[in-house]
Amino acid sequence: MNNQKPIPGTHGDCYVPYEERSGKESVVYFTRDLSPEGLQKIYRRVSAGLTGKVGIKLHTGEKHGPNIIPRDWAEHLVRQELPDASILETNTYYEGDRYTTRLHRETLKVNGWAFCPVDIMDEDGTVMLPVKDGKWFSEMSMGKNLLNYDSFLALTHFKGHTKGGFGGSNKNIGIGCADGRIGKAMIHTTPGSNDMWDISTEEFMERMTESTKAVADHFGSRITYINVLRNMSVSCDCEGCAALPVVTPNIGITASTDILAVDQASVDLVYALNDSDHRDLVERFETRHGLRQLSCMKELGMGNDRYILVDLDHEDAQISVKEAVKGVKPFPGVEKMRYSAK
Repeated sequence: MNNQKPIPGTHGDCYVPYEERSGKESVVYFTRDLSPEGLQKIYRRVSAGLTGKVGIKLHTGEKHGPNIIPRDWAEHLVRQELPDASILETNTYYEGDRYTTRLHRETLKVNGWAFCPVDIMDEDGTVMLPVKDGKWFSEMSMGKNLLNYDSFLALTHFKGHTKGGFGGSNKNIGIGCADGRIGKAMIHTTPGSNDMWDISTEEFMERMTESTKAVADHFGSRITYINVLRNMSVSCDCEGCAALPVVTPNIGITASTDILAVDQASVDLVYALNDSDHRDLVERFETRHGLRQLSCMKELGMGNDRYILVDLDHEDAQISVKEAVKGVKPFPGVEKMRYSAK
């Protein structure tokens, strides 16, 4: 870690429209098919670089968590495409159902994650991975077992997040691979603070993103990203059954070999919804200054915030995000469930 405290960036509460961005474009695939088959279809478009032993980083949820990627979707993908893969997790920083390996294993059993191995990566200790060009870190503490894998699939439930504003591929990796005691503390807590959650807004986004960069750099071209935009509560899946009600319509699935592009496209799709449909989730993004995740990834050279959106449902037509969300249906009875995300 650097000796002198850096100065966080700004404007994490400001959305940058596509026409105001600059730079190269990456390819992001999109399908409205929210099903095991839709997930398999989009996976095939971004899987070419995955070789050898593959780890699948996904959020397996708190006990009976309602909003995670459906277990049967993941099981279908593993059985059809990745029969030798393992699911990757780490223990949590907070005390709860996944705080220790023993408790975590019990929760996995309750939630039915039994169709392939689940590797709790910090079960056997930790490893420091270098953070190239980091502002906050020169290295990050990860679950040791991450080093056992040749390739990495970030299979992410895209949603809101209490600290991060949104949880996309960046959060899934940056928080999800950092070990439960050291790495997550490095991201969330100022050393010596009595508040384990004292780091917030732009500084939190930057620390989390640097953690992600350590993993992305480690795997190089052998990493790919899928975001599932379904059951998007403003709450993280870490909140389990206490998550606030879902009021944002389901949109579809995005995938890319570019982490910034896939998270940026997912954010753009939410903003492209009607105001009444995206109000709560956008408020969560902006009040937490979560959009700093995107600008930080760009500054760190992790990808492009411009992209070509390829519609797998219509013969690979190139479409806009507005075209992608056309016809999205609001949740019934949403107005009765409205709440403030502040």
